[in-house]
Amino acid sequence: MNPTRRRRLLWVLGLVAAAGAATALVATALQRNIAYLYTPSEVLRGEAGGHARFRLGGMVAAGSFQRTTGSLDASFRVTDGDAQMPVKYTGILPDLFREKQAVVATGRMQGDTFVAEEILAKHDESYMPKEVADKMGQAHKKHDVAAPGGAEAAR
Repeated sequence: MNPTRRRRLLWVLGLVAAAGAATALVATALQRNIAYLYTPSEVLRGEAGGHARFRLGGMVAAGSFQRTTGSLDASFRVTDGDAQMPVKYTGILPDLFREKQAVVATGRMQGDTFVAEEILAKHDESYMPKEVADKMGQAHKKHDVAAPGGAEAAR
């Protein structure tokens, strides 16, 4: 093989190796930042598996919200109609956070409690994140309960 062809081959191999390394780095970064959505029932059944960080979606259970006096520590339960999961959060809650409203919490399990890093609350009377609406709709069908607000609530 002459020196020119050998140099070109090395350049091509170097480019392929660099592209492969860049692809691997991007895939690793995306994998770390992905957060799957689960309902309390799915978490308790073990479907959340080994995901260190995930989103917990459902409704804030009535009568479950408590805030420690003089701090930003809050605790409440999230329900999907089948199960309830205790949630702890330290920080300022969204203005629209209330009991009996849809919520999506991002965080990790710590024992039997979900420790949230971020809390998102629905923004008006008719909005619910599509993933949460779909999973809550399944729970309503399973228990033969009319969905609040009918089909429009899921849009």
